Amino acid sequence: MHIERVRDAASDSVADYARLTDVTLRSAHEPEQGLYIAESAKVIGRAIAAGHRPRSVLMEEKWLAGLEPVLAPFDIPVHLADPAQLEEITGYRVHRGALAAFERPELPDPAALLAGARRVVVLEDIVDHTNVGAIFRSVAALGADAVLVTPRCADPLYRRSVRVSMGTVFQVPWTRLPEWGEASVLLREAGFTTAALALADDAVSLRRLAADPPERLALVFGAEGDGLSRNALDAADAVVTIPMRHGVDSLNVAAAAAVVLYALALPEEEAR
Repeated sequence: MHIERVRDAASDSVADYARLTDVTLRSAHEPEQGLYIAESAKVIGRAIAAGHRPRSVLMEEKWLAGLEPVLAPFDIPVHLADPAQLEEITGYRVHRGALAAFERPELPDPAALLAGARRVVVLEDIVDHTNVGAIFRSVAALGADAVLVTPRCADPLYRRSVRVSMGTVFQVPWTRLPEWGEASVLLREAGFTTAALALADDAVSLRRLAADPPERLALVFGAEGDGLSRNALDAADAVVTIPMRHGVDSLNVAAAAAVVLYALALPEEEAR
């Protein structure tokens, strides 16, 4: 690595970090650039440990000593800036003091990812990055094998998703699915029973599913408010609901995913 002090917040050398508060710009632009942004020393370290390659780093000097051992093998610029410069560059207060631009890894083929899995989570069109990150953290903690996201789902490698996940998006295998017509065939050919989490008159209780779960199970979660699409429900083998009390009809999708994953977790001796 080679250290450079930021002299001009508008310099092209730190352009990767500009306007990070503009969700529309970053969500649309990052995949084409092949980059994503990781925030905080811990998350940067986890990305590198997962084999992701940094392109550059932007940080306060006080974080340099902690990150130097993991950054030393890379021939990349490390830009040092004071808090005011960080805010001017990014457009927000960088509380964790360190950002890194990473090259995006190539996503695996969905069929290959499904081949070795027993429990997978499918996220349909969840556009809230916080919910996406929280679900990845639950998947990592509670033992599902992979996450598959639909074409219009929020980017798991968006900065907020990565931060909320505490870097577990780097641990959990994931990829994007095609549209449901093709996705349902992939799941079925891989031997998965598909369970859609939704409210429906014919829904079965999570307790009933957990009492005798299929060997290979895909759990489909939808966006807040709109819920799952008609195509997702039609592709499902069963609709499943979490029993509620006191007139509450549902949980936040991230909370629901944690409950479902815990209820359906494989025995500890079988978990990978």
